[in-house]
Amino acid sequence: MSSRKTRALSDRLAPEITGVLNCIEEPAIALDTDYRILAANEAYRRTYGDGRPLHGRFCYEVSHHYNVPCDQAGESCPMANCLGNGQAQRVLHLHHTPRGEEHVDVMTRPVRDEQGRISYVIEVIREIRAASSHARPEGMVGRTPAFNRMLELVQRVAPADTAVLLQGESGTGKELVAKAIHEASPRADQPFVVVECSGLTESLFESELFGHERGAFTGAHARRIGLVESAAGGTLFLDEVGDIPLSLQVKLLRLLETGTYRRVGSTEPKQADFRLITATHRDLEAMIETGDFRRDLYYRIGVFPIPLPALRDRRDDLPLLIESLLTRIAPDRQLQLSDAAMECLAAYPFPGNIRELRNLLERATLLTDDSLITPEHLPEYCCEGSPTGTPATPDDETILPLELVEQRYLAQVAARFQGDRDTLARKLGISKRTLFRKLQQLQAS
Repeated sequence: MSSRKTRALSDRLAPEITGVLNCIEEPAIALDTDYRILAANEAYRRTYGDGRPLHGRFCYEVSHHYNVPCDQAGESCPMANCLGNGQAQRVLHLHHTPRGEEHVDVMTRPVRDEQGRISYVIEVIREIRAASSHARPEGMVGRTPAFNRMLELVQRVAPADTAVLLQGESGTGKELVAKAIHEASPRADQPFVVVECSGLTESLFESELFGHERGAFTGAHARRIGLVESAAGGTLFLDEVGDIPLSLQVKLLRLLETGTYRRVGSTEPKQADFRLITATHRDLEAMIETGDFRRDLYYRIGVFPIPLPALRDRRDDLPLLIESLLTRIAPDRQLQLSDAAMECLAAYPFPGNIRELRNLLERATLLTDDSLITPEHLPEYCCEGSPTGTPATPDDETILPLELVEQRYLAQVAARFQGDRDTLARKLGISKRTLFRKLQQLQAS
């Protein structure tokens, strides 16, 4: 459709389009089927306007600064999808704004003429506050496809009361994601309560979760409100739910099925009111097959699973994460990484993910007396795989026995790995019994 035809369509439908757009608070535009802007509301002009007329310009040129539609630039294009299947579409994008690039939720909906053909498309853009594509002193940051896929799921589920299961390796930021879901939900003004499930015994589990009455057991000198009651109206986050013993899983299941609980030592049932988010680094489906996790409980907590990407799957976010973490660790110092130090970390696999990255940076901030972090401020193993730290080809004198190399590698992995021995054995490709035997040999050597 030429710009002249676009103008004709805009003039013919101007009252209708203006009436629709003026009813929308968020930035919104009307587009013809060739991606040209027919009209824009005030919020769009304020956010994406550059002082030039918007009418007749391509949407991807204004909001993305692209020369081609999004789907030709490696992104999912809601406009193309909308025209392709005739249905409303919703995707997460990075758009240019006066504040720089920001994550936005883009929704498109077709408007049809009397013959049922798509006449124009309404596009509404909502800013996402749960994460940033720029370094900031708190919250989630990222811009890679893996991070954006996760963030899109967060945005989808946050407004609902649906149970969410966060799945990912240790150190990927599951509590941070859970808090982002809570803060983007209708319960944001109510409590966000964290329950660390690892290591809870049966008596402690019930007392922590449900509370107890005075005299309910030895040492119960006063009534105590449980975490379920503390989360009333808000969100209850059960971290490492896969570590709950099988004998206690039935108690959690009953809470979720009935919506009621009793304090330890009380016969009075109380009504629960919370949004449930759980997290685990374990493979719950595999645990179900081995009988270590209840299938019915899994169906209760796993209504909306969100996989969290490992740091190695979002390497392009590393500079952004480093800048953000240094701001959080040492806010009064203008710390930077040298190019060589960045090369080391870019080549390092980060088995401990973002948690390990933070620990490495915190150590480095204590070792450097300047504002520059160099490879000497990082552990030696971080630079072993980088171009800067690549060891020379070994000669006959430096070749080590394979058994010794394996022992050194296992010692490093066992010291840094944050998960349980079952998971470590699976990652190493050996049985738990073999791993236990090798660790015993390591300790004896």
